[in-house]
Amino acid sequence: MQETKVVLPDREMPKQWYNIMADMPNLPKPPLHPGTKQPIGPQDLSPIFPMALIEQEVSTQRWIDIPDEVRNIYGLWRPSPLYRAHRLEAALGTPAKIYYKYEGVSPAGSHKPNTSIPQAFYNRQAGIRRIATETGAGQWGSAMALAGTMFGLEVTVYMVRVSYNQKPYRRIAMETWGATVQPSPSIITNSGKKILEMDPSSPGSLGIAISEAVEDAATHDDTNYALGSVLNHVLLHQTVIGIEAKKQFEMVGDYPDVIVGCCGGGSNLGGAAFPFLQDKINGKQLRVIAVEPTSCPTLTKGEFRYDFGDTAGLTPLMMMYTLGHDFMPPGIHAGGLRYHADSPLVCQLYHDKLIEAIAYGQTACFEAAITFAKSEGIIPAPESSHAIRGAIDEALRAKEEGKQKTIFFNLSGHGYLDLTAYADYLAGKLEDYAYPDEMIKEALKKLPVV
Repeated sequence: MQETKVVLPDREMPKQWYNIMADMPNLPKPPLHPGTKQPIGPQDLSPIFPMALIEQEVSTQRWIDIPDEVRNIYGLWRPSPLYRAHRLEAALGTPAKIYYKYEGVSPAGSHKPNTSIPQAFYNRQAGIRRIATETGAGQWGSAMALAGTMFGLEVTVYMVRVSYNQKPYRRIAMETWGATVQPSPSIITNSGKKILEMDPSSPGSLGIAISEAVEDAATHDDTNYALGSVLNHVLLHQTVIGIEAKKQFEMVGDYPDVIVGCCGGGSNLGGAAFPFLQDKINGKQLRVIAVEPTSCPTLTKGEFRYDFGDTAGLTPLMMMYTLGHDFMPPGIHAGGLRYHADSPLVCQLYHDKLIEAIAYGQTACFEAAITFAKSEGIIPAPESSHAIRGAIDEALRAKEEGKQKTIFFNLSGHGYLDLTAYADYLAGKLEDYAYPDEMIKEALKKLPVV
């Protein structure tokens, strides 16, 4: 019988997170204060983050201990399985070996609880009562709602309005775990009101939702902000994925030649790839591919500049590939990838040519998702379908070249609460959208001068 699942015993769950800043040839430039444009210090972040997370954000320590309380909750779904995609390989007729790490086994159905759980833990330790956050497709909001109920925190989620309307079951999941969900832009923050005054029918964006959540946290003493991607500490927490995967590859005597991950803010790409990139930095041959939508082509068309992480300009300025903080992406179904910038860590690694990037239209990604669902049985999240598209194309390239190749991708979540997207695809209603270069150039003109 073919070995399909590579399963680590519970005792092999990682005890530490891996911090790639210990090994990067070039660290990202420091975040800057949005007002003074000078490097920020811990005191600038303390109104919205607990000190433990601020310390992780700036740490260059290679290994950081995972608290026992966090590991106990991780144990509900971790270690997650590594699958050998035998049936997908057969469907493609490829000589390549394809593996995927399945993060949809978490209670929230995605990789996001890997960071929401520790963020809730550290906030509770600091005496915080409430969390304000944003969500695109609802994956992060669901994860934060789950973490809030685990640690007795109230959670308010600002959900990008187009996703709020497209994905009602995500909202219901968040409310089931006790969260309050607001469509963003909303009428309860100044940031949201300003956007609605300019465009009453605004579909929203992650940048707008971040502005609302940051404003909420900054104006309530008992409230902190939590972010589901982009920041260093978030990608740090996600490295449990890649650390487990390295052990699982050792169990089957294999190692990836290519790692593929979808990339919006960068958390699932970084989580899967960073522990392997440590080997590449030390000389091992390896390709890492970030896959993004053509409608939000941050790495492939953005500029490497300082920019705000949100639309209203409330966050620190970060050195990132960006399309401009007031970039308004179209309402594609992969809501988690609709972000104007990327993690400074991912951006620096891309700038240093340690990772690659490619962009696909959503119909090609849904085509890949259907191929995967028919062969492997799992219906993937629209975001994850981008990684599947990239992995399939690498496998087909191996077939054309007649080469053996080991491909690893992160299946970051399931799509069972995203079936509206599949209904639209199957009905032929989905359209590809390549964001016009002239609109990107216009948005980039408004970047702050540093």
